[in-house]
Amino acid sequence: MKDSANRRKTTVRDLQRLATAGEKIVALTAYDASMAKLADGAGGVHLLLVGDSLGMTMLGYKTTIPVTLEDSLRYTAAVVRGTRYAMVIGDMPFLTYQVSVEETLHNAARYLQEAGADGVKLEGGRAVAPTIARLVRAGIPVLAHVGVLPQAVLAEGGYRVHGRTEDEAAALEADARAVQDAGAFAVVLECLTTPAAERITRALRIPTIGIGAGPGCSGQIQVMHDILGLFEDFVPKHTKRYAELATLSREAIQAYCDDVRSGVFPGTAQSFK
Repeated sequence: MKDSANRRKTTVRDLQRLATAGEKIVALTAYDASMAKLADGAGGVHLLLVGDSLGMTMLGYKTTIPVTLEDSLRYTAAVVRGTRYAMVIGDMPFLTYQVSVEETLHNAARYLQEAGADGVKLEGGRAVAPTIARLVRAGIPVLAHVGVLPQAVLAEGGYRVHGRTEDEAAALEADARAVQDAGAFAVVLECLTTPAAERITRALRIPTIGIGAGPGCSGQIQVMHDILGLFEDFVPKHTKRYAELATLSREAIQAYCDDVRSGVFPGTAQSFK
C-alpha cells in the first residue's frame, strides 16, 4: 500500500499524464462501499467504474439490459462513499442516453449531483459522439466505450471479438477517433484483437483502457468479481483469477453452520456477562 499522505484524488489530467509517460492506468469495477474501500486502499487503482455489469454481479440478471438508472445511481453513490482517491465513473444504463440529448444531460447530471461521481461512461462510437460532445460542453467528464457493447448484445446476436478484419479494425479506429474528437477523456476498448487495440492506442491522444484487448492499451480494467473469483457463472477469457473468494466464502459459511448446530458458537468469547 502506498503512503496515503502522498496520495490525492485522481483526475482526468492524471490519467492523461500517465498515458503520455507510458505508465499503465489501473481500473476496476466496484459496486458497493466496502469493496470500493478495499480497492481504493490498495494504493494503485486510478479509476473505479460502477459498471452496468452490476446487473449480473449484484442483481442476478443474465445481461446488463435490465439495469435501471435508479439502480446505477444507488450503487454509484455507495462506491463514492467508500472511495477517497480513485476516480469514480458511473456507467449509464441502457436507454438512459439514447432517447434525446436533453434527457441524457439530465440523467448524466444526476451522477455528479446526486451520486457524487466524477464522470459517466457511454457505450458507442460515432453514433454517440454528438451526445458526448454535448455532455462535455456542459462540464460532464465522459469515458467512452467501443468494441463489444454489452448493452447491444441482443442486436449483435451475442458476444464476439472485434477487429479481426481490416474493415472492422478501421471502423473501430474511426469510432475511437470520433469519441476523442467529441471530448471523451479516455476510451474503453472491449474484446478487440491485440493488433486492433494497439492500432487505436497509437492513433489516439487520449488513453485507452482495455478489457480483453491485449497488453498494448494505456491501461486495463477488469470486473472485481471476476478477478476475486466471486462470480462463478462463467470465467471470461480475458480474466485472471487472483483469488477464489467464492470457495473461501462457502467454506467459512459451512464452518459457521457447523459451529451453530454443534453449539460451539457462540462461545464465551462471543457472549456478554
